[in-house]
Amino acid sequence: MSVPHRSADREKETVKPAHTLPTAVTQWVENPTGGRDRGPAALVRAWVEILSRPRRFFRTGVAPGDQAPGLVFAATVVLFEEVSRYAVVQLAERGVVSMGPFDYPAIGGFSPGVAVLALFAILVFVTPATVHLTAALQTLLLLPVASDRGGVSETVQVLCYAMAPCLLAGLPSAEVRVLVTAWGAGLYLLGTAVVHNIRLPVAALVGAVPAAIIFGYGFRGFQALSVLLADYGF
Repeated sequence: MSVPHRSADREKETVKPAHTLPTAVTQWVENPTGGRDRGPAALVRAWVEILSRPRRFFRTGVAPGDQAPGLVFAATVVLFEEVSRYAVVQLAERGVVSMGPFDYPAIGGFSPGVAVLALFAILVFVTPATVHLTAALQTLLLLPVASDRGGVSETVQVLCYAMAPCLLAGLPSAEVRVLVTAWGAGLYLLGTAVVHNIRLPVAALVGAVPAAIIFGYGFRGFQALSVLLADYGF
């Protein structure tokens, strides 16, 4: 009688319940606490989601402590923005396009080798440092108004994903740059309200300075706005 008993025990040990299969990796936005997909496809999905359904994205796609995908997303946006600035300068030198009203500093006038080094420094050092310092400032500003706020990690992610429209900020158009930086600032204020459980007007009040740092100065939205106002005689 003992042999069948051991056989049954072995069968119990080898049977794996179906619900233990790792599903969180395939459900990137729906199940953020289990981790989010990495790679180019995940970046594209994040970009589409944040632009088309931002409130849902901030509610389900920002996970405590999961900064890495957000920082990679921000670096990718900055990469496209800076490379497009460099391309505009190179094409303008050949008479293909006009740089419009902008002088295109930063990597625009560098040689290819120096431009690569400068871009590396921007992506690896400048962008993460700016995001984290701005997120720390935002946390301090949230202290008096958000008792149920998220952590610094969530603020970092909101900042990173709100940069999505700024993919086009390097184009030589004041109108486009004002549009995408204002859009990014709006996404940031919305994300702040959703993630930190505060009303949108309150988020606009406490998020104005961080939004100005990232989108007004970082992506040069204020410069584009001044050019646009000058064109209209202001």
